[in-house]
Amino acid sequence: MSDDSGAPTYFPPPVLSLGEALIDLIVSDDAPTLEEASSFIARPGGAPANVTIALARLGVRSAFGGVVGDDPFGRRLRSTLVAEGVDVSRLRSSREAETTLAFAWKDGRGDGQFRLLRGADALLSRDDVEKAGIDGLAAIVVGSVALAAEPSGFAVKWAASLAFQRGIPVCFDVNVRPSLWPDLTVAREACRPILERATLMKLSLDDARALFDADAEPEPTVERLRGGSEAPIVVLTDGARGCWYASGRSDQPVRHVPAFEVEAVEPTGAGDAFNAALISRLLSTDWAPPKDVDVRYAAAAGALATTRPGALDGLPSRGELDAFLASR
Repeated sequence: MSDDSGAPTYFPPPVLSLGEALIDLIVSDDAPTLEEASSFIARPGGAPANVTIALARLGVRSAFGGVVGDDPFGRRLRSTLVAEGVDVSRLRSSREAETTLAFAWKDGRGDGQFRLLRGADALLSRDDVEKAGIDGLAAIVVGSVALAAEPSGFAVKWAASLAFQRGIPVCFDVNVRPSLWPDLTVAREACRPILERATLMKLSLDDARALFDADAEPEPTVERLRGGSEAPIVVLTDGARGCWYASGRSDQPVRHVPAFEVEAVEPTGAGDAFNAALISRLLSTDWAPPKDVDVRYAAAAGALATTRPGALDGLPSRGELDAFLASR
């Protein structure tokens, strides 16, 4: 391809996020439990969809693959992604199910809580993955929500397997939603094939405690997950308490990066902003082991995301993120 002058132009391959695009029904009356909630605001969401938009705002070419209903909410999600500059050629609309909904609220500790009503997102199939063109991607981003249903569970594991075989980085965002699983042992086994293939695995301390050990502490958990391998980058977050990270390189100890102090409004989307910002840094260094400056960049994005209501509204642009860091 060339520009108007005839000079060749280059478009970097996109990062493809695979999984759920959904509508968040966010509790708007500050009730600490869903039972007490009386009012909600509908906003576009879904971790993979949030990540792909966050990447686009940070200047990373991004694409989204998934399934939404052929309904008003599905059309809203598609138009939202398009408006953000995301490639939606791998997003399928289906009449087999309605667009997935998720209730979101903030508990008494200030942490985000979620409950999903599964719909069209679970229809993601192996055929969708085969058509996605894994070979030509810069990386793929997948999460654990898709693993809790079929055929989406098989499709996401198949995508991770194809990417791993081709040397394409696999970014695994572990989001344990206990209400989706009959038993957390099942969740652990469903995550295992992707954990074994992940280049980057990001999870919260609550996720780690749900999957591995109710009494888990950050540093031993990071050590356990990197497992002596030379490949994975492991990042564990714990809200206002900061995050811990390490790579599989044996000469790098587990390191802690404090959280930024901000006036938090809502935690929805903070983890997705963190994930996208870290991926953008890893892309720029060709997936070298991260340093404190890289993880601090991600922590700043996560902090900024909490200062506005809704998952998407809080996702910062590169300019906003750079300005925030410069002010600190």
